Amino acid sequence: MPRFYCPEPLAVGATVALPEAVAHHVNVLRMQPGDTLSLFDGNGGEYVARLATVDRRRASATVESHDAREVELPYHVTLAQALPEGSKMDWIIEKAVELGVAAIQPLAAKRCVVKLSPERAGKKLEHWQGVIESASEQSGRNRLAKLEELTDFERWIGARDMGDCILLTPRATQSLAEWTHATAPQPISLMIGPEGGYTQQEEDAAIERGAIALSMGPRILRTETAALAAMAAIGAAWGGM
Repeated sequence: MPRFYCPEPLAVGATVALPEAVAHHVNVLRMQPGDTLSLFDGNGGEYVARLATVDRRRASATVESHDAREVELPYHVTLAQALPEGSKMDWIIEKAVELGVAAIQPLAAKRCVVKLSPERAGKKLEHWQGVIESASEQSGRNRLAKLEELTDFERWIGARDMGDCILLTPRATQSLAEWTHATAPQPISLMIGPEGGYTQQEEDAAIERGAIALSMGPRILRTETAALAAMAAIGAAWGGM
């Protein structure tokens, strides 16, 4: 059954106008009035609906039933990802959503090659929100990961309690695997550096404020690999995979 995100609050018995992008997919799939589809509004659970009307640019559906199923991780993970080059952020966000991340915090660090003006940052955030929605549709998630505003690294660590933050760094003497097996599941924020990693000054500042320095083992992972490997390792230790 085709599955789509519909931001309008859904309720059994209601007939809703589907977003333009969903109407486009309905047309691409050559769906007809009377066909069934699955909808979710990001607030939990999902709905079985039946197409009521379809034309070239618009479509509507009548909601028939609600399933309260949940597929979220039993603990909250925020991905604090320093901006990588090119389209790597799209891939990171897509896969992190598939793995169950609850929030994504883009960070501007000193070694970030990408420098975004406020206007470009706004457009990027809009694009990344679309990536989150598409990845949620594909992966069966019924709640959308929260996308935070792009923030400077120093401002971000200075405005929060860093006790729940895991700084992944090859300088660490303890591995993420060791830490997760010795620690009960809890809310965490994974801090991933850009190409070249965080500077020593950035790492020292985060650790001084309470961040936990952990490594991913003896090999150096690329920025687009580190977060996803960490999410998988945490899921294997804490459950939810």
